[in-house]
Amino acid sequence: MSVFELKNKVAVVTGGGTGIGAAIAVEFARAGAKVVVASRKLENLEKTVDTIKKMGGEAMAMQMDVRVPEQVNAVVQQTVNKYGRLDIMVNNAGAGFPVKIEELSPNGWDVIMNIDLKGVFLGSQAAAKVMIPQKSGKIVNISSVAGLNGSPSMAHYGAAKAGVINLTRSCAGEWAKYNINVNCIAPGMIETEGVRAQQILTAPKPGEIAEVPHLQRAGKVEDVAYLALFLASPASEHISGETYAIRGVQR
Repeated sequence: MSVFELKNKVAVVTGGGTGIGAAIAVEFARAGAKVVVASRKLENLEKTVDTIKKMGGEAMAMQMDVRVPEQVNAVVQQTVNKYGRLDIMVNNAGAGFPVKIEELSPNGWDVIMNIDLKGVFLGSQAAAKVMIPQKSGKIVNISSVAGLNGSPSMAHYGAAKAGVINLTRSCAGEWAKYNINVNCIAPGMIETEGVRAQQILTAPKPGEIAEVPHLQRAGKVEDVAYLALFLASPASEHISGETYAIRGVQR
């Protein structure tokens, strides 16, 4: 068996309807996992589930708001009820919007903190309650390079993503005795629907440094999905509490 195989594993991927989450769900299914994709809007999940089923994989869509503990717990419990276990939890759902710090409202701050940080906490907690009795599990959190470097014009997003990195290390240390690996991915500029909609992917102006000068391209969702697959697979058994940046170049 390949060390990257997920045959007979059960995974939940939040925000699995589009972008990075959808790519992760598809690659997990391709590796043999049964995948539950969750999002606030069920219609966003239909394409992901359809893609997986056409590949011959098994997938299920569930409606869930990562900010609501009851809904997060319900998705995890329904997953266990159907498949008997939960092996992998990917806390991917996130949000962000550009705004100057001096113009950021308390409500805007709370919205992003609740989705990007509280959502990861609730997903990790719900998964751990299943994984601790199993004495096994993999949790993969999606942060951002904004959590490593800060984020001008998106300070609330950067702060939340920094919290995800710190939370990852805390969970990894606390749950290591239960054979639960908790790791984090911090993507840089990834070409997703949201990034394209905000017209962020533009060529650098004269004198500016490109985001990925030696790779000459933005990241693709598959770049993140392949790393998530590694962190969810037996290949990463001795790795926990780590954050891996995907940004094309060290800055």
